[in-house]
Amino acid sequence: MKFGKVPLPDLDQVDFSLPPEPAANKAVLAGGKPSPIEPRIYLGCAQWGWKEWVGKLYPEGTREKGFLEQYIHQFNAIELNATHYKIYSPGDIQKWADRVDSRPFRFCPKIPQRISHYSNFTGVDDITTRFLEGVLAFGDHLGPLFIQLSERYGPNRKDPLFEYLNSLPTDLPFFLEVRHPDWFKNGESFDRLRNLKIGAVITDTAGSRECAHMHLTIPKAFVRFVGNGMHPTDFPRIDAWVERIRYWLDNGLEELYFFVHNQTLSPELTVYLVDKLNEACGLQLTKPRFISSQRSLF
Repeated sequence: MKFGKVPLPDLDQVDFSLPPEPAANKAVLAGGKPSPIEPRIYLGCAQWGWKEWVGKLYPEGTREKGFLEQYIHQFNAIELNATHYKIYSPGDIQKWADRVDSRPFRFCPKIPQRISHYSNFTGVDDITTRFLEGVLAFGDHLGPLFIQLSERYGPNRKDPLFEYLNSLPTDLPFFLEVRHPDWFKNGESFDRLRNLKIGAVITDTAGSRECAHMHLTIPKAFVRFVGNGMHPTDFPRIDAWVERIRYWLDNGLEELYFFVHNQTLSPELTVYLVDKLNEACGLQLTKPRFISSQRSLF
């Protein structure tokens, strides 16, 4: 993810601390009580197609068409950015879903950029219908769908956006990612998302700290964590997230989707995350397994 990238020499000057817990989160969660629903935790990356993972995460000789089958044995979710650039037919989607079989795996499709970046959310009923008809073929493997706004799309254009959000089917889980700094000057947009029962994506990236906002508008969290190639700052950042996730789980969080953006080193950072979560939260999450024992860095 290029958004919010900071040159490596400048990372030590970034304040990576997470914001305090917004007061409104207490009402969204279970009011201080663990959820009666067993929390579902989904961890993954932004793509499964890294050729550099062959021989490290995927067996030697794995061809590109076999990357997804290998990926689903290492993670239980994928941030599906492919749908941002192309609308896939139900038949195309079904082929991906069939490869997952009965595993508890979730695809989290990104809304097409023709809607989120090039339409101002008007005149897009047909394309939205075609997109939804396609991703519904994921069936039980369909996770949250998320809308990513451009950093140029500010709250001065909120009316067509919220009209569009209000038109979406209420039986599907949607999340919204905003990037323009003006969205974070007050809590109005998050209040409106709560009323619509739409989630708010939290993006933790070095150069746009306001996007790590901590607002929960539904009792589910969708986090996009942008690492910096195993830079020393990546690890205390993960530690802070583990503490925040433990607090959320203790107070009623029902689902967590946590996607690591760390280029080819995303599995290594995920191993660190899983070890810390299991220790702090008493979980038994499965971490990526490297082919070479030398890759088990933690």
